[in-house]
Amino acid sequence: MGRMAKDSQKAGGADAAHAPRKATLHEQDKDDQGEMFLTGRHQEIPRHPEKEFHKTTLAAGAVLWRGSVPAEGDDVSNIEVACIHRPRYDDWSLAKGKVDPGESLVSTAVREIREETGYHVRLGKLLGKTVYPVKNTTKVVYYWTGEVTGGEFVPNDEVDEIRWLALPEAKELLTYDLDREVLEKAEKRFRLPTHARVLYVRHGRAHDREKWSGDDNLRPLDKKGLRQSEMLVPQLAPFAPTRIYSAVPDRCQNTVAPLADELSLEITVDARFGDDGWAASQVEAQKAFMEVVEQGGTSVICAQGTVMPQMIAWLSAQGRLPIDDEIRVKKGGVWVLSFHRGELTGADYLPSALPVH
Repeated sequence: MGRMAKDSQKAGGADAAHAPRKATLHEQDKDDQGEMFLTGRHQEIPRHPEKEFHKTTLAAGAVLWRGSVPAEGDDVSNIEVACIHRPRYDDWSLAKGKVDPGESLVSTAVREIREETGYHVRLGKLLGKTVYPVKNTTKVVYYWTGEVTGGEFVPNDEVDEIRWLALPEAKELLTYDLDREVLEKAEKRFRLPTHARVLYVRHGRAHDREKWSGDDNLRPLDKKGLRQSEMLVPQLAPFAPTRIYSAVPDRCQNTVAPLADELSLEITVDARFGDDGWAASQVEAQKAFMEVVEQGGTSVICAQGTVMPQMIAWLSAQGRLPIDDEIRVKKGGVWVLSFHRGELTGADYLPSALPVH
C-alpha cells in the first residue's frame, strides 16, 4: 500500500519520483510505489504543477457522487459513488484523465468525467493528489468531489461499465489502494457537509500603478489580466456559483465579468469587499463576507491583495480550520472556501486559472 504523506513539498514526493523502480511500471502498478498527499482540509495546487517533478504527467478527476448529504452527523448511507470499469486494464477505479494542452486542472477534471462517464458534475472539495511512477514519468492526479447534476452514461472504449455503490461496497470493489484512500478522504468530507462555498478571487493583473495617473479604481486589466479573466470561466463555472460579488475597482469587476456573462448573473458591487473597505472598517468588511456565507450555496467574491489574506486568516481563526502557512493570493488566483454552519472547514488554493500545460 502507498504511504501517506502530509505535505507534497516534503521529501516524500521526491522519493516517489526517484525511488528504484521495477523494469517498467504501468498505470495498473500504481500501488507499488505510489504516494498519497490527501491529509488535511487545507489543500494547495503548486503554481507550476507540471514542474513539480523532473518529468510530470498531470491528470485530474473526481469522486463522483449522488444522493443526499446529511445536515449533521455521520450518516452517509444515502450517498452513492461511481466506480468505473476500464476494459483496457480490467480494473475498477475512479474517473480521471490526463491534462490536454490549454487546460487547467479543473477543466481537465470536468472534461474527463464528461468524456468517460457522460455525466455533468458540480465540483466541491479538492481532496488532494496521488503520485506514482508510470514508465519514465511521475504521474500526478488531482481529485475533487463531484456531485452529478445531469447526463447519462453510455458504454465506450475507455469505460464499459459504471457501478453506483454505497461507500463500503465501493471500497471493496476498487482495485487500487490509492483509489480507496481517495474515497476515504471524500467520505470524511461528506461527514462534515458544506452549507456554503465562496470562490474568493483576486483580480487579474492590471496596468502598472506607477504609470497610471488617473483614479486608481479605474486602472484596467492589462493583456495578461484580460486572459486571466477569460480563463477564470472554465475554472469557476464547474463549481456552479449562483451569485457574484465584487469590490469597487474596475479591475475587480472586469475580472469576473466574463464569468457573469457566461452564467447570466449580475455582479453586485460592494465597497466593503475591497482594500479600502477593509481599511475603513474591518468589522464591516467581515460582516459583508459573512452575509454572503449565510446565504448558503456557492458564491464568487472578487477582491484585492491586501484584504484577502487578512480575511482568510480571520475566517480561519473564527472557524474550524487552522491555516498556519503563509496565505498566498496571486493575481487571478482563487481560494475555494467551504463553510459548515458559518464556520470555515475547508480551504483550497488554486493559484492560477491559466493552462498548466
